[in-house]
Amino acid sequence: MNPELIHYAIYFFLTLGLSTLFSMGGVGSAIGLVPIFSMMGMPINLAKAIGLFINSASTMTASFMNFFRGVLDIKFAIPLIISIMITTPIGAWLSQYVQKEVVEWILVAFLLVSALLLLFSNREQKVVYDKAWVLYVIGAVVGLISGTIGVGGGSLIMPLLILLGFDAKKAAYAISFVIPFSTLGAFATYLSFVDMDWVLLGVVTVAAIIGGYVGDFIMHYRLTPAQVKKLIAVVLLLLAAKMIYKLLGV
Repeated sequence: MNPELIHYAIYFFLTLGLSTLFSMGGVGSAIGLVPIFSMMGMPINLAKAIGLFINSASTMTASFMNFFRGVLDIKFAIPLIISIMITTPIGAWLSQYVQKEVVEWILVAFLLVSALLLLFSNREQKVVYDKAWVLYVIGAVVGLISGTIGVGGGSLIMPLLILLGFDAKKAAYAISFVIPFSTLGAFATYLSFVDMDWVLLGVVTVAAIIGGYVGDFIMHYRLTPAQVKKLIAVVLLLLAAKMIYKLLGV
């Protein structure tokens, strides 16, 4: 069999599986795919650029369905959209001046903090603090970090919103809508200094769209908010452990 076809098939099914899984939590799969692509030998900036575009594809699919189901609160998402659109491209531009190992350790910290917040944010799920300025601050900070490490930021916004008291599913619906606004701007910034593999990008984008549809369907009809939180947290912890193992060279 053609080795090139095998190469693309591996990336297709890997993206399909993780996009399905992370769409169940309303977050983009780049948080999982970027470290995995990097560990497979892909240049880190290329992995980040592809991860950002994948996030856009999978979450746009989910948002389209959520809108027509009437479960998407667009007004709530607007402060996050505005702030994250401004700071994510800035983070993407800054990333070219940061060493690969530093970016990878930041990504490990990102994975661990996101997972722990998801596991231990057990407050009653009703809105207790939803001031607009708080959402602007969250979007701005997460946008800067996510642009630098090449992920959509949903896996950090998700637990933060849960800590504010939002229902996990409501947060997931909003984040799916927010992510494309940040990731496409950062993706365009990465294209200014990354040599893109357009065939690979097309392959994984198709997989991400399919995974986004399947994952959102499962979340909406099969999972409770608590199950969504735990599922994503476990995957993030496994990825963090794998990256730490690689970085320490043990």
